[in-house]
Formats: sequence, structure tokens, C-alpha cells
Amino acid sequence: MIKVEKSNQTIKPFGGINFVIDDIKAKGIDKIIDKHLGVRPAQATYSYSDVIVALWSVFYCGGDAVEDIETHLQGQLSEVPEMKTMGADTILRVLKGLKTDKVIHNNKGTIHEYNDNNKLNRLNIKIQKELGFLKADYLYDFDFDHQFIPTEKYDSKTSYKKANGYFPGNASINDLVVYIENRNGNSNVKYLQEETLEKAYRTLKEEGIRIYRSRVNAGSYYNKAIDVIEEFSKLFYVRAQKSDAMRKEVQAVTEWVEVEINHIKYEVASIDYTPFGSEKTYRLVVQRTKENQGQGNLFTQDARVYRSILTNDSKSSEKEIIMFYNARGTSEKIFDVMNNDFGWSKLPFSFMNENTVYLIVMAMCRAVYQWLLNRYSKVFPGLKPIYRLKKFIFRFMTVSAKWIKGQRGIKLKIFDDRPYEKIAIMPL
Repeated sequence: MIKVEKSNQTIKPFGGINFVIDDIKAKGIDKIIDKHLGVRPAQATYSYSDVIVALWSVFYCGGDAVEDIETHLQGQLSEVPEMKTMGADTILRVLKGLKTDKVIHNNKGTIHEYNDNNKLNRLNIKIQKELGFLKADYLYDFDFDHQFIPTEKYDSKTSYKKANGYFPGNASINDLVVYIENRNGNSNVKYLQEETLEKAYRTLKEEGIRIYRSRVNAGSYYNKAIDVIEEFSKLFYVRAQKSDAMRKEVQAVTEWVEVEINHIKYEVASIDYTPFGSEKTYRLVVQRTKENQGQGNLFTQDARVYRSILTNDSKSSEKEIIMFYNARGTSEKIFDVMNNDFGWSKLPFSFMNENTVYLIVMAMCRAVYQWLLNRYSKVFPGLKPIYRLKKFIFRFMTVSAKWIKGQRGIKLKIFDDRPYEKIAIMPL
């Protein structure tokens, strides 16, 4: 039988949060938030940064919903110096106040709803600039995709996936979300996507962020979207959709080159191709491989699988273009990380424009987390920059700690032999 002895000492299990909050404050992220969003009313107890940092802290300590600050973490977080804690209702009320109006389009009787929160998107970019992830006038690769988020909310609508939800468009650079425009689930990703892309590109440009190459999926394969992509990018790569005109061009190819990509052999070729009945000609990079079952392909009437990429890159080889485009699969993992680590799968509000606020604020949370992980992994054994949040929590955040008052002030006592003292003296 285990003998139990109780103690009334206030030793907390998530001692790592003290270092996280200290670094967020030292880096001035709270000041950037309040300068950009402005001062709340004089009677308000909490600033915008108080509320946003408190929300982030819930997830850094293993929570997965706003309500966890009350049920599990308020006692822990309330002892962190220079940090204010509040209830879940306060967090949600303040975030709700940052919403912007939805834009509604009626397209032949179909109602499309969009929401672009320009102020928060710019704040996300400014924070990433401060953290060193984005630098003015540096050339970046830009990825864009839509993700369906199934959710039963008051205004969510049914998508082609036969479920209610939202369909936000997400732009990313270096695996971090840099722009979000929310849309309702019933809106086809192609509908007015050129406007979404232009807003994303223009916002980045106005913040001094320049785009070198853009990778987008087949949802952007139409003339208006490609015109926008080409305007804001030096090079672009778009997954092309099959058509009868393309089939005839591909069937006419007589010279194929064999290449190996990720241990799979393909035949590749390039053709000059004028899509959409326009007058502008681009390069179409085509790859083909044999069907596993040897069945006929309806596209070309042979036993091969064809895929193609439309691009204005005339210098790179077919293999280089295919490998670069396929690397966008890494960017698609962003959705898995945001859904499972940073709360996107559990949207807290009843309306789309309110949930847009949450999506963007949690994209900021991810950026700050990646900065912290990059920083701590330099001196802390057991941490690597590629780790997901769960490993970070287990290997860094979970440590017993207690603040002790002494003649020279207060100090944090860590009940562990891991080198937390190195984190405390790291330069920013």
C-alpha cells in the first residue's frame, strides 16, 4: 500500500510557462499587439495582449480549448509574474470584439459568405517579422490552399464534402500561415479565388514581403487566378486540370525523358501550351507513369497516369519543377498541425467572422511557438526544431517549479536537473 503525505506548498507542474511568458515579454510581442490593435476602453481590466497571451498559454500548457484556462490552468498561470489571467468568457468576449463584417455575394441564387480580417492578418505578419521569420525585401516561396473545417455552427453551410463547416483559404511561407480569408462551406474554392489571392499578395507586399515563387493547387487553375499569381510572383507553378485540348497536345508528344523521383521512375516532357483559349503561352510540364493495373487511361487512352504543372519557369528541368511542386505537400501538413495542436478543429464561436479571429490569433500562436522551439532547442537537450507541441510540453513545459521570495527579490526554483538556467540567460 502506498503511503501518502500531503503538502500545502504551491508547486506548479507547468514551470516552463514562466520562461515562455518571460521571452514573449522580452521580445516585445505584447507591445506589438497593443500598438497594432490599440488601447481598450479605460474601464477595461485587460489589454488585448493580456487576453491573447493568456489564450496562447492555454495551448502551450497542453489545453485544447479556451475553457481549459478555468478548469485546469488558472491557478498555474496566475502565479506567473507579469501575466494577467482571466476567465474563458472574458477571452471570448474580447476576441469577438475584433471581428469584421462578412462580405456576401449572390451568384445566381447561391449565397457566398466571406470574411477577411485585414487588421489581424497584418498583425500576424508583423509578429512574424519581429520573430525573424519574415524579412522585408527578402524573396520567399508562397503556398496557397483551402482547408475544409467541419463544424456545426449557427451560420456554417454544407460543402461538397456533405458536412457543414467553413472553407478558409490559407497562404503560407516556410510552413507558417501568413494570411487567412474565411469562407463558408458551400463556396467552391474557385469562386472569386483571384480576389482572395490578390488580397493575400497585396497585404504581404505592403508589409515589405516579396514573393519569388508561388505554388498552388488545381483550385487556381483558371485565367483570372493565374493572372493575379503571375502579377505578384516572378515564377509560378499550378497543378493543371485535364481538358480535351490538353489531351491532344500531350498525345502529340513523341520525346519523353526518364527520370527518378523519390525512387519512382517517371517519363517527363515539356510542351508550349496556351490554356483557357487565351493568347498567352506557358510551359506545361507533364509526367507519366504506368498504371498499376495496366488499365486504359480515359485521358489519353493508354495505360498510364498523367499529371501536369503549368508554369512560367523556362529554365528549370522537368524533374526540378516536379520536385519543387511536390514539396508543397509539406506545407499541407500545416493544416494537421493547426487542427490538432492549435485549436482549429475546435472553433469556439457561433459565427464565421468571429471564428476568423480565432483562426488568425492561433496562427500567431503557432509562429510564436516555433520561435520558442527554435530558440530553446539550441541549448536544451531533448528538444528539436521539428517537434510538435505535445513533445514540447512533455520535454520542456512540464517541470515542477515554485516562486520563492528572498532578500534580493523573487526567484524561480526548479525541481529538476534539466538546464533551465541556460534558458534564463539566453540572449534574444
